[in-house]
Amino acid sequence: MKDKLITVEEAVDMVHDGMTIMVGGFLGCKNPYVIVDALVEKGVKDLTLIANDTSFPEIGIGKLIVNKQVKKLIASHVGTNKETGRQMNSGEMNVELVPQGTLAERIRAAGAGLGGVLTPTGIGTIVAEGKDIITIDGKEYLLEKPLRADIALIVGAKVDKKGNVRYAKATRNFNTMMATAADVVVVEADQVVEVGEIDPDDVMTPGIFVDYIVDAGGEA
Repeated sequence: MKDKLITVEEAVDMVHDGMTIMVGGFLGCKNPYVIVDALVEKGVKDLTLIANDTSFPEIGIGKLIVNKQVKKLIASHVGTNKETGRQMNSGEMNVELVPQGTLAERIRAAGAGLGGVLTPTGIGTIVAEGKDIITIDGKEYLLEKPLRADIALIVGAKVDKKGNVRYAKATRNFNTMMATAADVVVVEADQVVEVGEIDPDDVMTPGIFVDYIVDAGGEA
């Protein structure tokens, strides 16, 4: 069995300037805090960040925004981080706002190998600008293309050494779909356990999707 356990330093060494990264979480619940703090310390820059939101300035991926490490943001909500709004309005950061359901389905489409998804959300608004509009049974839909990343950084409450992941309650959020839609997937584990210690019925992301595990040792 491949040893998937790596250090946080090894994890951040995989992230380079200009990469596209996905980071799980929902208003900071739950970003991979340990890995993100290490990315802030490393100072990697010009990132394209795909996330539901940018948390808060002092929490999780909000720190990447404050530290001006993100060149482009693809997210559904930015209102809780004033620095995101400031950089967006000043032109310092390119922001693509995507309706939350559409964001989820675009990521899911990448994970499933689909060419995109059709949605009526955004028809007749600026969201539709420059996009293909397809008519089915007399109704118009936008063709929204898949979102895929070079690396996905997710969080698990309990992760076994094969990478099988169990999330705690609402921390499941975007982590499950992001685990399917990146070339490399790193899970930050609150707790690492032996194979077999997670009931198969409790596995929410199978280990086949996970390349590496960072043991946060309860720090996350």
